[in-house]
Amino acid sequence: MLMLTHALLAASLLAGPVSTDIALPAQPAPLHGTLLTPEAPTAVAVILPGSGPTDRDGNSPMGVAASTYRLLAEGLAEQGVATVRIDKRGIAASAPAGLDETRLRFDDYAADARAWAAEAASRTDQSCAWLIGHSEGALVALKAVEGGDDKVCGLVLLSGAGRPAGVVIREQLQAGLPEPLKTQAFAVLTELEAGRTVADTPPALAALFRPSVQPYLISWLPLDPAALLAAYDGPVFIGQGTTDLQIGVTDAQALAAADPKATLKLWDGVNHFLKTAPADRAANLATYADPSLPLAPGVAEDVGAFIRANGKR
Repeated sequence: MLMLTHALLAASLLAGPVSTDIALPAQPAPLHGTLLTPEAPTAVAVILPGSGPTDRDGNSPMGVAASTYRLLAEGLAEQGVATVRIDKRGIAASAPAGLDETRLRFDDYAADARAWAAEAASRTDQSCAWLIGHSEGALVALKAVEGGDDKVCGLVLLSGAGRPAGVVIREQLQAGLPEPLKTQAFAVLTELEAGRTVADTPPALAALFRPSVQPYLISWLPLDPAALLAAYDGPVFIGQGTTDLQIGVTDAQALAAADPKATLKLWDGVNHFLKTAPADRAANLATYADPSLPLAPGVAEDVGAFIRANGKR
C-alpha cells in the first residue's frame, strides 16, 4: 500500500501542471484564457497583457513571439502558483467579444480584469487572485483596483509606465516626428487629455488619432499610474529591466515613490519582454521574436517569492 502511495505521488509530480482552456461569460461574447494549475496551488494570478494585439502567451502579429506570459506562467507553476493568462477583449480567441472601436473604453479592460480575478479565485479555491500586469497591463491592473476589490490579493507590475500615457507619447513623438506634425500632434493630445474630441486631424496622424479611437484615448490618456498606485493599500511588486527600450528604470522608480511599501526589483540586463538582452537596440529587439529564449534568471523566481511571502488577503 505504501509503495502504491509513493507511486501515485511520483506520478502526480511527473505529470506537472495541468493546462486548461477556460471561458469567462461576457458581452457580447465570452472571453477566453488558459488556466495553468500546479498540484495543490497556494495562490493564483491573472496575467494581463500589454497593448495592441497581444495574446495570452505574450505574442503579437506585430513581430513579437517571445512567449513571455507562457514562460512566466510555467515558472510560477514550478513555485506552486496557478495562473490564468488571457486573450483580452477583441484579441485572438476573445476577438468576438471585441467592442466597436467607438464604444471601447479603458475601463472595459479594467472591468474584465476584475472579472477574471474572481473567476481565477473561484476555479482554484482561493479567496482572491493576484493581478500581474505587463506593460500597459500594469495600468489595467492599477485601474482595476481603483476603489478596492476583495477578489484581488495584490499587484505585480512588470515593465509598467510610471507616468501618464500622454507624457510617454510626447516623448516618443518628440524624437520621431518632424515639424509641423509634431506641433499638430501635441495640440491634439492636449485636447484629448482635456476630454475633447478633435475633428480635424492631419492624415499622417490618422493611425494614432482617428476619430473612432478618440473616445478610448480620452479614457486612457489622463490616467496617472503613480496616483492610482498611491491610492492602493494592497501588496505591490514592481519589476523592471535595465535594458528595456520601451519603459525606463525611472518609470519603476516613480511607481515605487508613489507607494513606499511596494517592493521594487530592478533586473540588470533584462528587456521589456523580460529576456536577457543587451542595450544595443538591434540585438535587444531580436529577442522579441525568439520564443526559445527563457525568461531572464530571477524574474519568475522573484515574482513567485513575493506572491508566496504575501499570502492571501
